[in-house]
Amino acid sequence: MLLYIKYMVSLRCKMAVKEELKKLGIHYVNVDLGTIEILEDITDLQREQLRESLMKSGLELLDDNRKIIIEKIKSVIIEMIHYSDELPKVNYSDYISEKLGYDYTYLANTFSEVKGITIQQFIIMNKIERIKELLLYNELNLTEISYLLHYSSVSHLSNQFKKITGLTPSYYKKLKKKRLKNLEDI
Repeated sequence: MLLYIKYMVSLRCKMAVKEELKKLGIHYVNVDLGTIEILEDITDLQREQLRESLMKSGLELLDDNRKIIIEKIKSVIIEMIHYSDELPKVNYSDYISEKLGYDYTYLANTFSEVKGITIQQFIIMNKIERIKELLLYNELNLTEISYLLHYSSVSHLSNQFKKITGLTPSYYKKLKKKRLKNLEDI
């Protein structure tokens, strides 16, 4: 049996869910971003207890099919951008459609209706967050980041970054250094 969880986007979330399942005595096969695969059907009482315990952690047990599809889309995108070593070589639309087993037009329409933004906008927002993360770690230069995240050029990455954040990537990086310097002065 599969259960779907909203806002489950990190390894810390997965650990929190596993802990709640253990407390409730619910045996699981797998806990992944946005999903829990359990061995047996759970009772209505167990479902309600799980719902309440997850809410305390800022997570939500989903029952609505449209919301479940949205969370699946978000999980695929987050996994693809934040946790994969390399982005897929195919179009994102083909990748998402193949991963979820739905026609992309259906997925895109459902996502837009429920979230009020397109899947492409959600992908861009996540790519910008990933760029910020990579800039802060200071392990890759902009050319390497651009290549890693499949931008056509450093210029394209920089323009998109500035459009979303209001800052250039280099200025964003300088702000980080300035914040660190200010912390050292305390």
